[in-house]
Amino acid sequence: MLQAMKLPANELVALLVAISFAAGLNVYATLATLGLLARAGWLPLPPALHVLDSWYVIAFSGLLFCIEFFADKIPAFDLAWNALHTFVRVPIAALLAYRATAQLSPSEQIVCAVLGGAIAFAAHGGKTAVRAAVTPSPEPLSNIGLSLGEDFLAIALTWLATKHPYIAAAIVLWLLIVIITLMRWVIRSLRALFRGAEKELAGKAKT
Repeated sequence: MLQAMKLPANELVALLVAISFAAGLNVYATLATLGLLARAGWLPLPPALHVLDSWYVIAFSGLLFCIEFFADKIPAFDLAWNALHTFVRVPIAALLAYRATAQLSPSEQIVCAVLGGAIAFAAHGGKTAVRAAVTPSPEPLSNIGLSLGEDFLAIALTWLATKHPYIAAAIVLWLLIVIITLMRWVIRSLRALFRGAEKELAGKAKT
């Protein structure tokens, strides 16, 4: 992130919008990208987020990204994986937004955290809805292609947000409009996702 305390308020909001969306798609890729950009000197982090440029955090995020890279491309298993990550991607996005705005008042930080979490939830919901729709397909290429596209978009949005936050935010706003337009389908798909995840876990428990 660009130094938060030197950013105009509008630019900071644009930055957080893009990064929150990226975290909703792939939180591990987002964290690893932020850390590596900070390490390379391309991304001065605000003091509250300096932990992200630790090699330990980068390595751990990279390891989890590698695990997700493969887990997210297995039809049916990806449903359980994404269902569980509802409770990872959204809270971490909210925490990132909260910590990135440490220079603001506590009430403003909370508003930013809620905004970040809501955007991440929308991204996560759109991702899982599309995934739930294509998972019944007998061929695995749809899942693999979607997952690769999501990985690329998360990393690209994170990088773009640090260089051109307004452009990144505009892309995210367009994607959010698409997701909101299809909200009923998203909700139905999320319900199907959790039901599929429960069946998947129940089947593994029996074996």
